[in-house]
Amino acid sequence: MQTFKIKHALLVGMIGLSAVVMVGCLSARTESGTVPEFDGNRAYGILKKQVDIGPRYPGASGHAVTAEYIQSQLAPYADSVKVQEFSRTIRGKDLGMQNIIAHFNKGARKWVLLAAHWDTRPIADMEVNPVKKKTAIPGANDGGSGVAVLLELAKIFAKQKPDVGVVMVFFDGEDYGPGVDNMFLGAKEFAAKLPGSAALDGKPIAIKYGILLDMVGDKNLGIYREQNSAEAAPEIVDKVWTTASKLGYKDKFLDGELDIMDDHLSLIRAGLKCIDIIDFDYGPWHTLDDTPDKCSADSLKTVGDVVAHVVYEEKPE
Repeated sequence: MQTFKIKHALLVGMIGLSAVVMVGCLSARTESGTVPEFDGNRAYGILKKQVDIGPRYPGASGHAVTAEYIQSQLAPYADSVKVQEFSRTIRGKDLGMQNIIAHFNKGARKWVLLAAHWDTRPIADMEVNPVKKKTAIPGANDGGSGVAVLLELAKIFAKQKPDVGVVMVFFDGEDYGPGVDNMFLGAKEFAAKLPGSAALDGKPIAIKYGILLDMVGDKNLGIYREQNSAEAAPEIVDKVWTTASKLGYKDKFLDGELDIMDDHLSLIRAGLKCIDIIDFDYGPWHTLDDTPDKCSADSLKTVGDVVAHVVYEEKPE
């Protein structure tokens, strides 16, 4: 067993990495019918738009612009869009933050939560050059990719309602740092105030499980099962990986496990089953090279297809 340096500190034990088997693509249908096409190119455009805005960390000018952009993209499609505002004082700075929460299929009794963080790292701490370390990262993959997939899924869920409800949460303050005490802030806020955080029209909703998307745009996509996810919700991890295999993406959703600290841990601690879909084998992580050319529409489509099929295959209770 080898130990690897991982996102926010903690990746342990890649095992069984050689067990990769290709399977043929199946048609985009579930037992309940056709799943709408996920447009990877459109998702890639959303990723690029975020990078064009600039750094999106709390306190940056691009932070407010991005919050408005995400809300404007959700408004035509979601049944409701709300903002959970909170603040933190970090190193003497008073920072306003906001989680953006959207609901789809408001009449549903059973719900699935989909999440991603929308902020970016204010420092490029993985750069070798000390001067570059002080610069904010572009955050194409680490921040932009998960948001891109969710916003494209929003269009799909509006076009064809799944049998269950979907609550999307765009977490703020995930990457502020530099230490973990000042990270995952939006997820901690959301989790601490459940079930009210996810409530629709002031009423709690029954969330069956959650899926977190983080760093899912890597051009060379390779996603391993996340260890905390497998312990907290093994059936959901199996559901996602089985779906990926059926869709012909077994070469992207790989065997083996990583142990990763991310937003999903706060939800798990709050009693919500949640898994993390993340590709941590990404060289430009926390550097100035985390730019759109390191990502691809194909990778976004792969993850979008899998998550869409998982949601549409859920049955109401």
